[in-house]
Amino acid sequence: MRRACLSSYSLALLALLLPAALAAAVSSAAHAAGLRLVEIPAAGDAPAIEAAVWSPCATAPGSIPLGIVQIGPFALPATRDCPVAGSDLPLVVISHGYGGSFLGHHDTAAALAAAGFVVAALNHPGDNARERARAGDRAVFVSRPRDIGRLVDYMLGDYAEAAKIDAARIGMFGFSRGGYTTLAVAGGRPDFLRAGLPCPDPQAPLCRQMRDPQQAVLPALPPDARIRAAVIADPLNAFPGRDSLQDVRLPLQVWASEQGGQGVEPARVAALQQDLPVKPDFRIVRGAAHFAFLAPCPADLAARLPELCVDAPGFDRVAFHRDFNAAVTAFFRQHLGGG
Repeated sequence: MRRACLSSYSLALLALLLPAALAAAVSSAAHAAGLRLVEIPAAGDAPAIEAAVWSPCATAPGSIPLGIVQIGPFALPATRDCPVAGSDLPLVVISHGYGGSFLGHHDTAAALAAAGFVVAALNHPGDNARERARAGDRAVFVSRPRDIGRLVDYMLGDYAEAAKIDAARIGMFGFSRGGYTTLAVAGGRPDFLRAGLPCPDPQAPLCRQMRDPQQAVLPALPPDARIRAAVIADPLNAFPGRDSLQDVRLPLQVWASEQGGQGVEPARVAALQQDLPVKPDFRIVRGAAHFAFLAPCPADLAARLPELCVDAPGFDRVAFHRDFNAAVTAFFRQHLGGG
């Protein structure tokens, strides 16, 4: 959660759209993925939400140009606004990490779409690559789970092809803060004070709030029963023990990088094995650091942003993502049924 790397992290998440990265990481999945950009309207005090929806597509992929400020125009290999192929399809919603983007896990989304899932990823308002007004405040940890509820509501209601989604088969994927969001959506009760999360800048507003007994305990939402299974990768674990996770009873696949990073400590992720009431499918990625769960970077981006893109010697992020996406897809197929 360090400020020093926020702008480069956000910028790089958008740059991950480069075709070279996609060709290396998701060549087979991209050939079957349609992509539609949508906006969930504002409602009362809740702002509008930007989202991207990947879906099975029977049309050969085209090239979708996306202009990225300060980076330049790049093309995403997918078929824009392709009619959703199939019916009664399972849905997976994706929650990104701190200052992230709905594009940060595009390879995983495309792999799931190729397997017959509809996948909806959002930009969390106030905590995303384009707008970070609340990224350093506790309020975003309250709003994030509600954002997911609004996304699911939209996909089952106002989304143009909602009739092709099976409302009884919904899963969720979350990375970093998105992992926190997933656990909160599933019924977890966050308590930053008891969780003892690291805070590198004691004067930052969020750090002060995390140490304040009156603000550190966040309001818990009832479990969203629509979410039937979830995958979390290097989650920010703000849930201090079994009592805070006793209502989280859905099937979970938990991925942990060996090295952690960005405020995510491997020991806190590993604690979920004992604290969750339903034993998760727990997997440690040897040699990996926190950002290994983001899509692989092309060479020019890796040269500019090694802290985000360059992994430890001997760790092959492209090869890992092939296995990772296959395992995530298999897990959702097991618990939500085939696409």
